[in-house]
Amino acid sequence: MIICHCEVVTDGAVVESINGGARTLANVCKSTGAGRGCGACVFSLKRLLCEHEPSSASPEVEVAAS
Repeated sequence: MIICHCEVVTDGAVVESINGGARTLANVCKSTGAGRGCGACVFSLKRLLCEHEPSSASPEVEVAAS
């Protein structure tokens, strides 16, 4: 799915960037080119970053959710 329409960046490219070491929104934007135009994709980028960043889930959250 296209996340950034200005630069035609897909969710796959964003996840690949995160898996490649991008840990901040600025890192993701720099490596993919997303978020530099109108900015409408920034919330989607943040969501993907939170969902896929390896250290984002703390043990307390995992226990509380079970």
